[in-house]
Amino acid sequence: MGYAGLQLVNTMFMQELCERMTRQFDCDQVMHQKDDLSFLRVDRDRLESALMYLKTHEGFVHLSFVTVIDYIEDGFFRLNYMLYNYDKATNIGVQVDITRENPSMHSIHHLWAQGWTYQRELKEMYGIDFPGSPRVDEEFVLEGWDGIPPMLREFDTAKFCEDRFAKRDGRESQDIKQTMRDNLYPERGES
Repeated sequence: MGYAGLQLVNTMFMQELCERMTRQFDCDQVMHQKDDLSFLRVDRDRLESALMYLKTHEGFVHLSFVTVIDYIEDGFFRLNYMLYNYDKATNIGVQVDITRENPSMHSIHHLWAQGWTYQRELKEMYGIDFPGSPRVDEEFVLEGWDGIPPMLREFDTAKFCEDRFAKRDGRESQDIKQTMRDNLYPERGES
């Protein structure tokens, strides 16, 4: 089968899969990004069963990653669970929205062992709790961190740097064109 044939097979598989998922798990949004990549959104209470179904019945045995988008203006986080099917060479992103106020989500570490690592990172960087996830409350990367989670959109990176790091030569903003003229091409003058 050629590339065009594989694309058609992937497109049909993903469309049929998303239709099954919508019927079975009441997905409220489906987006086909490419022939081998689709996203669907489920309710937080159906996430675990949707992921289990994709793993055990549809061949999405690999959890590629878990990430989050911070919709601060709308008051919620969107968690993205990216799964891969080796037999079909396709990806599906399962999305779930959770509130920013006391954010918490069911742990998926029992479905994919490496899930606890992603959850631990999201707890540290965004403050999202995953009760029951191994080592979720231990420091992961930010040893001794005492501020708000640094990936939250309200985190002020510039203020943090001003407060934390001393001023020193070389940290000033410079006009890159003038710097290049002065340092790299002084013989060219102003032209």
